[in-house]
Amino acid sequence: MVQAINLKKGMVFTQEGKLISVIKANHHKPGKGNTVMQMDLRDIKTGAVVHKTMRPSEKVDLVEMTKKKAQYLYGEGDLYTFMDTETYEQYEVPSDILGDDKLYLIPNIVVDLDFVNDTDLIGVNLPATVALTVKETQPEIKGATAAGGGKPATMETGLVVTVPDFIKEGEKIIVNTAEGTYKSRADSQAH
Repeated sequence: MVQAINLKKGMVFTQEGKLISVIKANHHKPGKGNTVMQMDLRDIKTGAVVHKTMRPSEKVDLVEMTKKKAQYLYGEGDLYTFMDTETYEQYEVPSDILGDDKLYLIPNIVVDLDFVNDTDLIGVNLPATVALTVKETQPEIKGATAAGGGKPATMETGLVVTVPDFIKEGEKIIVNTAEGTYKSRADSQAH
């Protein structure tokens, strides 16, 4: 048993006989009253997503999960294919399980696949950051600094990230996968 206040993205628990995955969990303190946990939860079997509020002390049964390292190979239609880096076994993951995480998938990226009972694939965990190429953005603004407000940039995967004004099309940048935010230029660090 674990308290709701300790739930984080990617955790899985059982509730009323259903496997529930935590998509998002936030502490919320209304003006008056007690702190509550506001969460987006997905029913793993049906894919249905619900927004739920729980008391921080409310308890749920966590499910034991196993992780397997896998390399992303390609996406075709609504299926994304990954290969186990040890056994070379391939897994197809439907886009509804990936959600917005598919916008961070580039060929050969290594992720963790989450399994329940060693056989049921229930999710994909991305690395903390990925290097993506800027496909489209406004031209560079002369004299721009990193402190400016930034501008939207569309990545090679379709993800839109706010980047500093000096970033140009064709540049590789490091993106934080948990928040979908610009971190740095990719050439400034080995990735």
